[in-house]
Amino acid sequence: MKSLSIPFSKANILDSDLNKVKKAILSGWLTHGPNNKKFEDIFKKFTRTKFSTTVSNCTAGLHLACLALGLKKGDEVIVPAMTHTATAHAVEFTGAKVVFADVDKLNGNILVNEIKKKYTNKTRCVIVVHMAGYPCDMMEIQKFCNKKRIKIIEDCAHALGSSYRNRHVGNFGICGVFSFYPTKQITSGEGGMVISNNNNFIKKIKSLKAFGINTPPQLRKKQGLYDVECLGYNYRMTEFQAALAIGQLQRYKSNLRIRQKNALLYIKEFKKIFKVRYQAFNKSNSYFIFQLFFINKYIRDKILLKFKKKNIGASIHYATPVPFLKYYKRKYRISNKLFPNSRDYSDKVISLPVHPYLTRKMIKLISLEIKKNI
Repeated sequence: MKSLSIPFSKANILDSDLNKVKKAILSGWLTHGPNNKKFEDIFKKFTRTKFSTTVSNCTAGLHLACLALGLKKGDEVIVPAMTHTATAHAVEFTGAKVVFADVDKLNGNILVNEIKKKYTNKTRCVIVVHMAGYPCDMMEIQKFCNKKRIKIIEDCAHALGSSYRNRHVGNFGICGVFSFYPTKQITSGEGGMVISNNNNFIKKIKSLKAFGINTPPQLRKKQGLYDVECLGYNYRMTEFQAALAIGQLQRYKSNLRIRQKNALLYIKEFKKIFKVRYQAFNKSNSYFIFQLFFINKYIRDKILLKFKKKNIGASIHYATPVPFLKYYKRKYRISNKLFPNSRDYSDKVISLPVHPYLTRKMIKLISLEIKKNI
């Protein structure tokens, strides 16, 4: 009998979404069109923010945010050691210096005390990451950053649907940047969104993402007539990508409820298992993934190998803290003794699926396999 294959992620794409994509392609209007505008408008409403703009991916959005702040050589930006390398890359692209800060052992989020410790008179910005959808302590972070007059960029790649004190994440800093990579809660293949409550900031992002051109095609009084006001990039989202994401976002509240329900099922399975740790259920968490922590790396890696043999999807977010990746380790001469919490986190964590196509039976099979091997 063939064993049940359990995917790590599965996009909530319906025939109606594919029809929107087809319609966008057949329209002949593949960029700068109505689907991007509609997606931006729906996203603004969902996150209860004032302004938004689509971008080609989350990394591009983070890069644009750093550029819009005017970051340059000589500036410093504090970034959590536990994140995707894209968070640090966005700073590096500007010539500014990345300053890594350690994270909480259980939720993986940047520690306020670490921000205070790493702050200097060169610090221009802090990038916070809402790891795995768990919201950072934005009140304390805002309090310190406002006092020191430094900006906050929120990396919300994992956090569509996450909130802090009843406000959607991404609304606490100068901007929030979201990802629509295939494993995320909604997808456009590649793609991202920048939100802000600062109109001038979003205007800068919109110009920078489209070559620095001052007038988009639909607003030009004469075809082909425009000016270039700054050195910009080509970081735009296509019309058919936006069309693919619109329906998923419109259905996302239902998707989010299932993710939270699945997280509760995992918690029920492991409630009396003392050889694993996990975060208490948090209704403000969008549950991009469900994370378990084991006693050591050996047990975690053994389980990952068992999963691979049985076609059970799982991953690690992230197996190597960014400061220990070769580029950053060499450039900043990072000692192996630094960032103990991040090292502990990366050695013991496993990311389990929570997507809406996961069944109760699948969760029981995943949980049973873990219990057998710890």
